[in-house]
Amino acid sequence: MPDGYAGETIFAPSTAPGRAGVAVIRVSGRQAGRALSALTGGDGAGGDGTGGGATATDLPAPRLATLRSLRDPKSGEPIDRALVLWFPAPQSFTGEDVAELHLHGGRAVVAAVLAGLGGIPGLRPAEAGEFTRRAFDNGKLDLTAVEGLADLIEADTEAQRRQALRQMEGGLARLTDAWAARLLRVLAHFEAAIDFADEDLPEALDREALDTAAGVASEIRAALADGRRGERLREGLSAVILGAPNAGKSSLMNAIARREAAIVSTVAGTTRDVIEVHLDLGGYPVTLVDTAGLRAGPAGEDEGDNAEAGQWAIEHEGMERARRRAEAADLKLLVFDITGGPGLPPEVLALRDERSLLVLNKMDLGSPEEVAVARRALAGEDGVRGAGCFLVSAETGEGLSDLLAAMIERAGDCFANGMGLAEITRERHRRALEDCCASLEAAAAAALPELVAEELRLAVRSLGRLTGRVDVEDLLDVVFSEFCIGK
Repeated sequence: MPDGYAGETIFAPSTAPGRAGVAVIRVSGRQAGRALSALTGGDGAGGDGTGGGATATDLPAPRLATLRSLRDPKSGEPIDRALVLWFPAPQSFTGEDVAELHLHGGRAVVAAVLAGLGGIPGLRPAEAGEFTRRAFDNGKLDLTAVEGLADLIEADTEAQRRQALRQMEGGLARLTDAWAARLLRVLAHFEAAIDFADEDLPEALDREALDTAAGVASEIRAALADGRRGERLREGLSAVILGAPNAGKSSLMNAIARREAAIVSTVAGTTRDVIEVHLDLGGYPVTLVDTAGLRAGPAGEDEGDNAEAGQWAIEHEGMERARRRAEAADLKLLVFDITGGPGLPPEVLALRDERSLLVLNKMDLGSPEEVAVARRALAGEDGVRGAGCFLVSAETGEGLSDLLAAMIERAGDCFANGMGLAEITRERHRRALEDCCASLEAAAAAALPELVAEELRLAVRSLGRLTGRVDVEDLLDVVFSEFCIGK
């Protein structure tokens, strides 16, 4: 972000590039009114300074959509008919004078308007995130709200949208500010104890103040013990499909994704590397991962002399990648071929744990006896737990709805926020809260009022970093670089 930009007026499209019915161009800064007047045919001169030099009669009524003709400011050539909106400072998104142009979304129309704005002295194209940066600098948004806005723009699922909106509307900031207010009252008590050291203040007041700080620390620790739900919701739940070669893993992935995401073949070992598909599963973001088949390696042979050693080395690497993804997965779908003979592959069963759903596949191909064995497995017999076990056909879709319902339920459990607290959605939030807790623990152990006060100041400062109230210059470029041009 350039230094000293506060006096500059910026402009950029706020809608995605390409043809569309409507495109929105935003202008923000002291010259926004003058630019709007120049585009709509006013002379843009004089005035008392309101609107950066435009007279009140040149500009539409504030916050009222008005149909105007747009013209090239230099040649006067008509460009388009557009809805224009005028937001005088400070009642705007950025806190500055803002003009918005809602015009037809053809590339030539947008290019002509941008060229016209670029020809007006004092205006320049905006950089990525600069509108939101100005909103932050002018006190319209705190840093958590800025991050919530970025998440809202990037949200792919309903659950992500709800979380981002809560943060953008100040859910985490309100909670943090409430903690800070309580700690400031405790800090004021110890500052008074230092300033009036010759006064005999009741020890009970010291204890009560420290109890208040301990209560804040306890609440913060409860918020931190959330299983990283907020971060996981932003990134998406990881569901890994595991099974023996030719168990129908890729077919199951295609059936869940409802498209040909993975190659399906009767030749065992078609999948050698992990394949990912991003899904909206019941409103939750899920990354579904297909993996290489798991099986035992060549037995009783020296792999170095084996003609197939090279192929086995590739397959072995694929299996190792599958196991690594399984270790990090939120949900594991263990797929078994019911036509594959008695017993279930031990290489796959060894991965079963509380994160697993067992999928007995190919019921459309199974003989009556094989289907009967699979159904007994569903009932909890044959060494397979009945809970979380599903008989399906990835080919016909039979039984798939029950499996999907179970996956959605597991996703809901992973993302549930039973404490009713605002979500921690980023690692920097977590670090700031952990630093605050560390300072509060140090304050509780301090022997002198001066040391208690210093640790309390550090705790409050950590909370201030979270919302951007203090000491955030090193964070700003990172945060705002995530935004697109025009936002």
